[in-house]
Amino acid sequence: MSELFDAVDALIASRSPLPPPAERKRLRQAHSLTLDEVAAALQVRRATVSGWEAGKTEPRPPERDAYARMLKQLAQLYPANAAVPPEETAVPATPAVPAAPAPAAVEPAQARTAPTGSAAEPANTALRPAAPAAVPRPVVASGPASRRPAARKAAPSSAPAGGTDPRFENGPLAVLDVENGQVLAYCVGGLVLDVPAKSLPSLVGWTLKEAKLGQPKLSGPGKPADPLLVLTEAALEHYGLPVTLTQQERLAGRLPEGHKVIKQLARADWRLTKRGFGPWARIYRPAQGSERSCVQLCIPSWNALDTRHWADAGQLPPADLARLLGMYAVRVMTPRGSTAVTGLELMTALHPPTRATEPDADGKRHSEHNPGSLGKDPVDCAPCEAPDGHPVLADLPRFHQRTPAEVLMEEAYDWARPLTDAECLRPHLVGIDVNMAFAAGANGLTVGLGAPTHLKNPVFDPKLPGSWLVDLSHVDLSRVKVAKDKWVDLDAGLLPSPFTPKGERPEGPAWYATPTVAYAVELGYDVTPIEAYVRYDNGRYLDAWYNRLRDAYLATMADLGVHADMPPEEFLKAMEGYRQRDPQLAIVVSAIKATVKGGIGKLRERPRGEGWKPGQPWRALARPTWRPDIRAAVISRTRINMHRKIVKHAAFTGQYPVAILSDCAVYASDGPSPLDFLPYRDGTPLPGGFKLGVNPGLVKHEGTQSVLWGEGIREQFNAPELNLARYIKDGTVTDQDTGE
Repeated sequence: MSELFDAVDALIASRSPLPPPAERKRLRQAHSLTLDEVAAALQVRRATVSGWEAGKTEPRPPERDAYARMLKQLAQLYPANAAVPPEETAVPATPAVPAAPAPAAVEPAQARTAPTGSAAEPANTALRPAAPAAVPRPVVASGPASRRPAARKAAPSSAPAGGTDPRFENGPLAVLDVENGQVLAYCVGGLVLDVPAKSLPSLVGWTLKEAKLGQPKLSGPGKPADPLLVLTEAALEHYGLPVTLTQQERLAGRLPEGHKVIKQLARADWRLTKRGFGPWARIYRPAQGSERSCVQLCIPSWNALDTRHWADAGQLPPADLARLLGMYAVRVMTPRGSTAVTGLELMTALHPPTRATEPDADGKRHSEHNPGSLGKDPVDCAPCEAPDGHPVLADLPRFHQRTPAEVLMEEAYDWARPLTDAECLRPHLVGIDVNMAFAAGANGLTVGLGAPTHLKNPVFDPKLPGSWLVDLSHVDLSRVKVAKDKWVDLDAGLLPSPFTPKGERPEGPAWYATPTVAYAVELGYDVTPIEAYVRYDNGRYLDAWYNRLRDAYLATMADLGVHADMPPEEFLKAMEGYRQRDPQLAIVVSAIKATVKGGIGKLRERPRGEGWKPGQPWRALARPTWRPDIRAAVISRTRINMHRKIVKHAAFTGQYPVAILSDCAVYASDGPSPLDFLPYRDGTPLPGGFKLGVNPGLVKHEGTQSVLWGEGIREQFNAPELNLARYIKDGTVTDQDTGE
């Protein structure tokens, strides 16, 4: 009989009405569930769930029954008529004296409160009712003074509030979504604004005149950041834009010029930058004096948020995405494109190329070079600093392979060696990773600001940034100086050379950046440069950039429970599973680290999809921030920092790394923890060696595998010097990794 009852129950459930589409979406977002999570649970495609929530399709058995069960449980947790607690209720604003009416296309902004926080905070996410009318609307007159939001919900400690500048009181950005036909702008700190704009041109106008979005300038001579609008799929459809790009559009990186929305913008006298209407579009009108009229768009479904650095941020509910991107914007800067683009733009924002002069006799100010910046005009690189295909190398024969004596090759380590017999008897391979290694390499580094000066047979000056042609093949790592008048003997066969990325000893003259040559002197050896390109106009251009990114990284890690100056045991414990404490903040950490690496990489950006041919200039060369010499100096110093530590460690312990990949070093160890081979005495590390901690330049535990694992994969792929540092984190190796 029970089987009959079950069958009847299933039959009734299969015909029971589901909540309306808007309610389905509200319930999912109230529990901070993404479309992907629901789709995975129901074993359907993400687009299928999106269609159910949009009312375009209806679920069918057997998925319908499971979907109905989920919605029923969520409805019990988040009833549609739930009362909003008094402290969360929007308070009507005091009516202001009416002023002249605003244009029809740009109406006063109205404010609400919205859910904020991670999936671990469902109580907050349920506060906003299903229907907009459930939250009292602010009483708004038509005058500008009345356009202040009625109330703001107190943001969690990890969610930054808007800037103190009244022009940007609603924060740096907003995520636009559509609910019941109404466009909503989810801002930082839990604020939600009603968006009256019906078209993209009017949306741009509303953003600039009413939304009070943007970010104050980061330096005295700089400019405020333009407001950023992030468009969800629903917002794209609302404003007549495609949810995804076609294959041809993806390759072009933009919509075709004839798209109807681009024509709308042109008719309204809005312009696009040269990169067109792509995942990071900039819409502007020419500046009037010092006032800018520019809005930037970020379109996650067009792959604006690279999953390598932003994980699944593009799939988050609007309030959570606003929190995540807002955190990054407040601590780093408003995103200007990819993390790499933003890293480069941050350099310029902190050191603008020009500044205003003091008033002249007529009381007028003029523009002049800002000392300490790279200026507004690009400078030529030295021939040795130019990558292959650069116009300065146009006279080289085709297919010419430049030698170390012709090209500067400062790159990160990719080195490994076979294990010794003694190392094979140890049970573990332990990887340690340098935190923010390239940021630490940039800290305090003197780099060139202007054009190079060519010298013949110069005397080496470690304080002078540049590129030096010098023979360092005589530097013998079997005997090096580790302190003043203190020399030590080492097993040079177990150490990489500090002068080449592959760790091979140089065979003759080669080009090096200043930090590399200075390290040869530090090790106790004479150097006699043959030639050099030096920069007498120089400074510590990257210090402010480093400080900003360091502070952003440390503050976000502290929010995740990992603090500076922790004892080593506490630090290792705090790092275990720190990403799971708040997955959204963990994404911010990844984005900050990618901003460092990408920003340094952009200093030598290569041509991409521009119909370029070797010997021709490419777009990036027109930037003052196209500076391969600065990139080389940072990478040189980062590699030297790593080598200095492994030499100190070897001299004190007799232990040598078996593999190094960029900022990760692997050691054979008797135990699985870094503390099993790092020399600590009463909590104090080896001076000048590796130190556990969260600060840039200190190290964390990257991963532990067995020695048998390491020897096994090398044998499996017939690669006795396979770089184990590449796989130490999780032990996974594929044929693609090894080139098989």
